[in-house]
Amino acid sequence: MAAATRALAKGTNLDAILEMLNKVVPQLSCPIALFTYYNPILKRGVEKFMITVKEVGIHGLVVPDVPLEETEVLRREASKHNIELVLLTTPTTPKERMKLIVEATEGFLYLVSSIGVTGARASVSGKVQSLLKEIKAESNKPVAVGFGISKPEHVKQVVGWGADGVIVGSAMVKILGEAKSQEEGLKELAEFTKSLKAALL
Repeated sequence: MAAATRALAKGTNLDAILEMLNKVVPQLSCPIALFTYYNPILKRGVEKFMITVKEVGIHGLVVPDVPLEETEVLRREASKHNIELVLLTTPTTPKERMKLIVEATEGFLYLVSSIGVTGARASVSGKVQSLLKEIKAESNKPVAVGFGISKPEHVKQVVGWGADGVIVGSAMVKILGEAKSQEEGLKELAEFTKSLKAALL
């Protein structure tokens, strides 16, 4: 919430993000997945949104506030524009529902590691280990674990349990929010990211 307040106060909006992506994506060698809530998509119109994000080089889309049952239009339009719609499953998702989500997700599955709001945590729930086993038994799609991943030790732990990747948000936002300057923040962010990446190996 603090990050959203800061971003809005600085004038951040979808157009500004798209403009930034337009400049940055050509310099990157990795695919980019855009994380957004549904409202900006709805406001722009689903088809128009997909066309726009594809034009700036987006490969994947994570829309956490749309439940599986309501993803049909999103999935259809994303697929039409060759964008992978990534779905989320959580520790409280019933097993049968989890199977449906695993089947429907594209690109990778986002496994939420804990219940509650986002934010850095001291440790990763041991339940993630058994959830990874269950998911891997159902599918060979890659699984990325997120929510609370904030240290290289967390990365090492979940990768050791079988995760194919990690998703880190709050810890990075915290670094930028507490930095003395933009330059300092970016430098610290680069160092932090390298420490997490090293733990993947």
